[in-house]
Amino acid sequence: MGTDTEHADAAERYRRAGIGEPVLRGTRPAVLVVDFTSGFTDPASRIGADLDDELAATARLLESARVTGAPILFTTIVFEKGETTAWLRKAPGFGDLRRGTPLVELDSRLGRSADEPLLEKRAASAFFGTDLVARLVNSRVDTLLICGTTTSGCVRASVVDAVQYGYPTLVVSDCVGDRAAEPHRAGLFDIQAKYGDVVELDDALTYLHGAA
Repeated sequence: MGTDTEHADAAERYRRAGIGEPVLRGTRPAVLVVDFTSGFTDPASRIGADLDDELAATARLLESARVTGAPILFTTIVFEKGETTAWLRKAPGFGDLRRGTPLVELDSRLGRSADEPLLEKRAASAFFGTDLVARLVNSRVDTLLICGTTTSGCVRASVVDAVQYGYPTLVVSDCVGDRAAEPHRAGLFDIQAKYGDVVELDDALTYLHGAA
């Protein structure tokens, strides 16, 4: 987003435009963890990055969600061997996320249990081509807390769709990451301005326990 001064100037322009009001939080939150799979969390992967801090923060959030009974859902990107899409032509590195490889498996540090759904997707948004909406409706969810990677890509796309489906959305800043700082900051700025609230982990934990 450039310098701190440029960031402040942009924030002020958005404020004057009437953009960036806080979301109205509901009483039945769920946690959506977007693509924290080995392909993205292992720095040895060519599409991966060091996200150890973000994973540790997410593990804390998930622990609280499990204690309070908030639904938890995970996503993973899975392509078939030899599959070609418009997205893969643009970003062929994602083709490494093939079915049956370790790269599409959730990072074990998240401690997913068998009753926590893992949705497969082939696009950026967690909503596109999945049954996520049906699962949220069945659980009577009215607010989403979103974690995962990448901030500027699949996280942002999922937030945009969440809002379009009518879900107030909180992005936990400690629990999302990207391959580089600039797109991460830009993604969070855009989300905060137009789509959801960017909140710190402590705020998210307090909200989860207050909604229980």
